[in-house]
Amino acid sequence: MRVKQTLFVILFVAILTACGGSETPEVAAPTAVPSHTPLPPATPIPTLSTPLALLILPPDMDQAASDLYQKTVYDLALASGYRFQVRNGITPEDLADPTLKVVIALPPDPGVASYAPTAPNVQFLAVNIPDVTAGGNISVLAPNTQVELPAFLAGYTLAMLVNEYHIGMLYPEGDANAVAAVNAFNNGMRYYCGLCEGVYIDLISYPAILAIPANEDPAKYGGYANVLINDNRVGGLYIYPSLASDDLLSYVGTQGALLIGISRPEPRPGGWVMTITPDTVKAIQSAWPQLIAGQGGQNVQSPLGLADVDPNILSEGKLRLVQETLDALVAGRILTSNP
Repeated sequence: MRVKQTLFVILFVAILTACGGSETPEVAAPTAVPSHTPLPPATPIPTLSTPLALLILPPDMDQAASDLYQKTVYDLALASGYRFQVRNGITPEDLADPTLKVVIALPPDPGVASYAPTAPNVQFLAVNIPDVTAGGNISVLAPNTQVELPAFLAGYTLAMLVNEYHIGMLYPEGDANAVAAVNAFNNGMRYYCGLCEGVYIDLISYPAILAIPANEDPAKYGGYANVLINDNRVGGLYIYPSLASDDLLSYVGTQGALLIGISRPEPRPGGWVMTITPDTVKAIQSAWPQLIAGQGGQNVQSPLGLADVDPNILSEGKLRLVQETLDALVAGRILTSNP
């Protein structure tokens, strides 16, 4: 009996040893070390002492144009550490603000010439406002006076769009600038098509050019356009700006010819390809550094841009070629007088 008890105790101890002897001590999980996340840089908060730029817009301006001008000046002001506000006019109280440094005004004239002398520390930019001249603290965004570049680009684009390069131009007889534009129009066509060898019926040479006498009645200009369109089978027409009244452009738009101009009538004429127009936004952007530097009296020339493009006539790929050509013209890499 004693032997059985002894064996039982030994067996019990062996079982306990087998159950607990293989346990592995628990290892504590490593403590996570927090990583350092840098804080974003602080954005300067404008205060009442921050320089101020005012944009003066007419209350009846087209909303899309208003939004574009506001975004343009807002972006410039923000990048330069300026505050930005929009007004429909200028008041003496505005000019009394010592933080006011820049005023950009669009027509109608809010009184730039009369207000500027009373605020010598403010730089004014008059954007296409008639009868305001540059001087002192007034800079002027001058109307574009280039005549050769739009004519060249019109000749280039119409040659791209019209079969057999059947394009033409109307110009005022005896106007030296218009004659230079005719030469540029011809060179624009040649720049696109080289020798421009088409199938010319009745030995018509293109571009077909027709001069309108200086003493001609404007009501008869449409007849000259008809000569080009009907008799010379012109499919694309550029009319020199001094002749291109809204009535004439609208009439030509009913005759089936493509049109390019520097100012588009409203409503849009039929066949209107695009408008070659001064790019006011780029001009404001180029003038801004001088304005905030206090350099007044600047005559700022607007570079030309494209607007009112009809994608059904000028496809995306062709538009890209036209834009590249315009960029090269503006940069002086293409000369309008030499194809």
